Amino acid sequence: MHFGLFVPQGWRLDLVDVDVEDQWPTMLQLARRADDGPWTSLWVYDHFHTVPLPTDQAVHEAWTLMSAFAASTSSVRLGQMCTAMSYRNPAYLAKVAATVDIVSGGRVEMGIGGGWYEHEWRAYGYGFPPARERLGRLDEGVQIMKQAWEHGVATLDGRYYQVEGATVRPLPLQEGGIPLWIAGGGEKVTLKIAAKYATHTNFDGTPEGYAHKSEILRGHCATVGTDFDTIVRSANYNIAIGRDENEVEERLQTLKARLVPYVGEEAAEGALGAYRGMPGVGTPEQIVENLTALRKLGLDYSICYFPEAAYDTSGIELFEREVIPELR
Repeated sequence: MHFGLFVPQGWRLDLVDVDVEDQWPTMLQLARRADDGPWTSLWVYDHFHTVPLPTDQAVHEAWTLMSAFAASTSSVRLGQMCTAMSYRNPAYLAKVAATVDIVSGGRVEMGIGGGWYEHEWRAYGYGFPPARERLGRLDEGVQIMKQAWEHGVATLDGRYYQVEGATVRPLPLQEGGIPLWIAGGGEKVTLKIAAKYATHTNFDGTPEGYAHKSEILRGHCATVGTDFDTIVRSANYNIAIGRDENEVEERLQTLKARLVPYVGEEAAEGALGAYRGMPGVGTPEQIVENLTALRKLGLDYSICYFPEAAYDTSGIELFEREVIPELR
């Protein structure tokens, strides 16, 4: 199993109380830790407004960070989970990603999805089209990116995007183009898009959800003629790790206390619902047991988020020491 590490960038209120001038050094230190450690990749989110509620706190832009990490690391792979297709013209995005791939020496992973955060869509003037349009844009945009990276030029007269002879040179360094991670578990459309184009997928990481989505993907692969076993399947995991259950609970309460001043008691408590009972929460032994069971279901790649990473790396250290070696 491969492991990726999310770098705190503010979206999940994970840089509050860090002075703005110290936020990039904090992110860079964690990126270099991943570069030197047991992590296959490091990741950012493509969002503009904070969760669980929009606030006035800093959120750093994903592709700007990708470029910065490309120039300041040497071996770890670089991804976003995931870029919203409609936030950038796909031909332009293909050009940006190709440039970052060259700066990085061929280490970019393209996480891409339809987008979902309505508040930031409307605030930035993108409207908020229905899911069928957002996913239609995803399908057409991926076609444009694949053409651009494979041939250096893209042409598409689509329903949502029209490009004619869009030149994307130089090509990415990675032969055949940048790996495409199609993110999302929509069973009728998103997973069919993944079956057609993806090298990697990213969806529900609970045992039941993972097994179900995998079978849906397998069916779409059979329909479109893709070898299901060639697609790497991944999931994201919120990590709250402790040497015992008391320490795990202390981490969760520390997270809640950090959120309360910005989003209130109810929303902060609700945010803990993304942790409690999930596979990435528990002692090292419990997390290894959870991920081992998922590996037997075909999980190839775990992308891990440590909410306290900007303030305290002891959880990352414990995970590196006692979880990753048991599963790699």
